Amino acid sequence: MLEMLSAGFSEMLTIYTMSLIFIGVAMGLVFGSIPGLTATMAVAICLPITFTMSPSDGMALLMGLYIGGVSGGLIPAILLKLPGTPSSISSTFDGYPMAQKGQAGKAFGLAIVFSFLGGLLSIATLILIAPPLAQFAVRFGPIEYFAITVFALTLISSLSDGSIVKGILAALIGISLAMVGSAPIDAFPRFTFGMNALDAGFNLLPALIGLFAISEFLKTSESKVNPLVKKISYKIKGFGFSVAEFFKQGWNFFRSAFIGIAIGILPGIGGGTANIIAYATAKNQSKHPEEFGKGTPEGVVASESSNNAAVGGALVPLMALGIPGDTVTAMLLGGLVIHGIQPGPLFFTSNTDIVYGIFAALIIANIAMLVFLFLGMRFFVKLLSIPKHILLPIILVLCVVGAFGVNNRLFDVWALLFFGVLGYLLIKLKFPLTPVILGFILGPIAETNLRRGLMQTQGDFLPFFTEPIAVFFFGVAIVSVGLKIWKNHRKKQTEINISGGV
Repeated sequence: MLEMLSAGFSEMLTIYTMSLIFIGVAMGLVFGSIPGLTATMAVAICLPITFTMSPSDGMALLMGLYIGGVSGGLIPAILLKLPGTPSSISSTFDGYPMAQKGQAGKAFGLAIVFSFLGGLLSIATLILIAPPLAQFAVRFGPIEYFAITVFALTLISSLSDGSIVKGILAALIGISLAMVGSAPIDAFPRFTFGMNALDAGFNLLPALIGLFAISEFLKTSESKVNPLVKKISYKIKGFGFSVAEFFKQGWNFFRSAFIGIAIGILPGIGGGTANIIAYATAKNQSKHPEEFGKGTPEGVVASESSNNAAVGGALVPLMALGIPGDTVTAMLLGGLVIHGIQPGPLFFTSNTDIVYGIFAALIIANIAMLVFLFLGMRFFVKLLSIPKHILLPIILVLCVVGAFGVNNRLFDVWALLFFGVLGYLLIKLKFPLTPVILGFILGPIAETNLRRGLMQTQGDFLPFFTEPIAVFFFGVAIVSVGLKIWKNHRKKQTEINISGGV
């Protein structure tokens, strides 16, 4: 294996191929950092260019775009509270509060280093155990997927700050909005009210940007502009954190990266869900869960470790089985097919030069991402010095352009504004926004797999409670909810004891 990996590196370490990787990472970072533009879009734009290249060079460019596109989302998430990509939703929860407290450098440093380590760990997993992991993932049918989704939905209780009832209601709003459009199995139109534009439903990106970005603009517009307001100070030395702080995040990193890899391997779920689940798990396991959402490094590490770890995970089923794990890997599949290469069980034996070239390109792209972001972080944080009355209109224009660019239709811009107003109203009513987006993402996955499972069992619910993997995840879901109820009960009892039973 080492010889083949060495051959892969020797193929990638040429000036031309290295240039392609660096260009890919730089372009990916730009696409990932602009709300509305994603790694999928970057790969789609550059895919035709790779047709004229050799397979190794083409995949080198695409791997650079993939790594850069996923990592670039952390820039607006930390600095502006805008998730540049669905994979960076959770990075806004603690990254932005850290930036507001003058710790933008520390937040950036943690995000960059643990993104790099998460990506590296997932690439190592891909290299060492891709075929057996892919074979295990194949055992997951619709019943197992439904069970995992139910488990993921139970994490809403952890993401509901204050009232669990409001968290559940927010999740139901998200699920309801995801049901607009054609039904997943029979394409029956639902809640379209005769409007053809609603037939395809709401796209995730306008919903995401509207809920988290436009609502923030509306909230900020309530306050008067004061040009004399004190600017947020920031200091950056090295990566912004100490060696002790690095090792303190060790277990949090390994747990979050494992979640990212595991979810990445399962086709159709992706990094957008992985970072939220890793964040909720970190909050549940933390000794200080009350600090989450107020600028704790644990939240940033959990989010960024998991979303980059999902990259290597998503490549496992693509390379070992020929099944794309998300939209970007579907594009990468196209990139291989146009060169006459078919990923699958024989891919590792019949195209070893391409396989190990991809591994080498991923490692080089990951290192390039670390270097580019480290060099750029001192410039990125200067965005905090720009007055909000100048910065926010520019970002608003980028959001509108990004929403329009998803499908090249004006309807998505109106959807962006609709979700922005909805998010603003929910904030005013003290509803948490994260359960809305979690319900929006997981609702269709749960419905699709429930209906597929029922079709498979001919309408019988019993197999949902007898399949071992499904039973395991249902059990974990029940334990998760039970622990949350017990923790809340114990917290209330402690408060009563402190107040003397009054």
